[in-house]
Amino acid sequence: MVYLNIFLVAFLAFALSMICGGGAGLLLIPILGYALPAAQVPAALSIGTSISSITKLYLFFQQINWNIVKHFLPFALPGVLVGAWLLSYLAPMYIELCMALFLVSNLPYLFRKEPATSGGNHPTLSNHFLKLIGFLAGFISALTGAIGVLFNRVYLRYGLSKEEIVATRAANEIILHIVKLCLYASFGLFTIKAFYIGMLVAVAAVASTYLMKYVLPKISIKVFSKLGYSAMVLSGVLLLNSAIVRIQEAHNPNIDIARVSKGYDATFNWDDLIYTIEFKYGEGFEFEKIIPFSDLDQARQAYVRSQDSGAAKIVIEKVYALKKISYEAYYYDHGDQLIKKIKFP
Repeated sequence: MVYLNIFLVAFLAFALSMICGGGAGLLLIPILGYALPAAQVPAALSIGTSISSITKLYLFFQQINWNIVKHFLPFALPGVLVGAWLLSYLAPMYIELCMALFLVSNLPYLFRKEPATSGGNHPTLSNHFLKLIGFLAGFISALTGAIGVLFNRVYLRYGLSKEEIVATRAANEIILHIVKLCLYASFGLFTIKAFYIGMLVAVAAVASTYLMKYVLPKISIKVFSKLGYSAMVLSGVLLLNSAIVRIQEAHNPNIDIARVSKGYDATFNWDDLIYTIEFKYGEGFEFEKIIPFSDLDQARQAYVRSQDSGAAKIVIEKVYALKKISYEAYYYDHGDQLIKKIKFP
């Protein structure tokens, strides 16, 4: 049932990708995350999207803008190398979070009136900027397995037609996907399960691409542009939800706000770390962080011990105020009940 759902979602995602100028990979990242570990999702996506790109090249080869390809691709390849190397060290959920925020930020473009564009317009961006975009595209693509509509705005700014965007993106990405697959295998991120799911995505992508070939010419460039921005925002919302769920599972963050004497107390938990922001009328804000007892100098350690009244545990907080830094010591008994609290400079 899981594989059937992946196939159906992939078919729909690549159909939307054809009429939105991309976005299938970004839409599939949260779905594939339920079937694969996060670090293997990019490998599975790269299999599906690479075969999809081959299909698009076959169908739209005459529409490729080779001027963009020659500036984009040579700088995208080093980005892929750096991104694939970092993937074995970085948690993809933080990359997803950053991408999600960027994608959602395109919401205003859905409501902005844009002038009609045509494939004959001159580029409004320099070739040096295109090289930078190529590097970023390769870097992000290696970290996530997809860039989709992330850089669609660049293609639209160059005045490309719908078919040119589909074809040029495919030409830019096909070599990237092949290089990524080799790198994923060398870093141990390519598994048999990732291969099977990637092939399932590929079959759905090919079927969807052939079907949408007959739909794409019937869509105006204005509608194509709006649909592209819609896909970006939708992808961002899905990615944001996926990233938040993964972060919640990995670190169990928690925020607690309580009313205290003369103000408010906000506590933020992250793994085993606890941070507190305290606001008191007349005193302003204070930021508190739990630190090891050993972080205190010898004089402060001696003072804290001298105040000990048979406590089983002592917790030290470093307090950052606007004009000074101080410390607080909390003394607990064997039942974790607070015995007393002292504040010292």
